[in-house]
Amino acid sequence: QMQLVESGGGLVQAGGSLRLSCVDSGRTASSYVMGWFRQAPGKERELVATITSGGNTYYADSVKVRFTISRDNAKNTVYLQMNSLKLEDTAVYYCAARNPWARTYDSWGQGTQVTVSS
Repeated sequence: QMQLVESGGGLVQAGGSLRLSCVDSGRTASSYVMGWFRQAPGKERELVATITSGGNTYYADSVKVRFTISRDNAKNTVYLQMNSLKLEDTAVYYCAARNPWARTYDSWGQGTQVTVSS
């Protein structure tokens, strides 16, 4: 059973960097598509980035160039490196996983808060 646990959130000044980690303690995620989502107060959850088991990536336009998603299958971990953070990046960030053939993500972490201050 997949169990996703995020870490690495916190408070950072605008222009700063953070790296989020997502560990699958169930050790089953290596073949899954992994994604990072975020939800800001009063807004809908949005997709930030995804990575396939083969390393193909996708980024939302709002984070392209600034964010990098990566994975270490040996460590069952997915990362989100966030650089040049902006106030509008403030949100709860969630890690999620789906089977490659599925359209929806069915495993979610509990989320980690990222707050960007001016």
